[in-house]
Amino acid sequence: MTDPLPPVPPPPALPAETAISTPAAVDPKGAGAARSRPAGAAASPEKAALGWTHTARFVTTAARLDQVPVSELPEIAFVGRSNAGKSTAINTLAQQKRLAFASRTPGRTQHINVFALGPKDEPDAWFADLPGYGYAAVERSAKLRWQEVMAEYLAVRRNLSGVVLMVDSRLGLTDLDRQLLEWIRARVASGEVRLLVLLTKADKLNRRDAQKVLTATQEALGDLSSTSADIGVTLFSALSRQGLGDVAVALREWVHPTPPTA
Repeated sequence: MTDPLPPVPPPPALPAETAISTPAAVDPKGAGAARSRPAGAAASPEKAALGWTHTARFVTTAARLDQVPVSELPEIAFVGRSNAGKSTAINTLAQQKRLAFASRTPGRTQHINVFALGPKDEPDAWFADLPGYGYAAVERSAKLRWQEVMAEYLAVRRNLSGVVLMVDSRLGLTDLDRQLLEWIRARVASGEVRLLVLLTKADKLNRRDAQKVLTATQEALGDLSSTSADIGVTLFSALSRQGLGDVAVALREWVHPTPPTA
């Protein structure tokens, strides 16, 4: 049986001046798909976004939250079940084969791995690859330790700007995924932390099943909606590269928001 994720107290309220993210309008249904590029539109936003994610490079690895360097840079965390394809998705976004360690054995990511993005001498954001959760073959004591580190990170990491939740599209949101969403509910609802759910391995689904899981996930995320929340959900495949450009554009927009038009 899969052990439940440990309970975590609600994150402390942050003073207004320490908030990192700028709230964005939420989709009327509470969860919108990542924006697709209209037919015939210029490819420059996607190209720029993929160029930005390609700059990702390793910074450090940490077994405890106090080992992660303090930073004022906006940080985007990648979370998900151990077999949801998290590391593979990160490698695909960065267009690098071995940036994040992708093993055939789920549960191998046992630390918080941090990557910098942007110019080499002046990075503008961090990616954080958090330990996968829910893999039954991992020793229970180690599993709980990783999950506690992850829970603490999501609750108190002050420069956390966004969370990318990887969900196997063939399974949809599991109980463990829903528990994780509870950890960040307050921060998402306030607009302090953005949320993007990637329904991974979408190439394994036919069109009907893909639309079904997309709709079901949008509905499930609806109760996280608020006037300040920025929530998205999209189909993603590292193999076929489905959704790759749209996701890169969305993540870069979190860090470099487009100025509003007059």
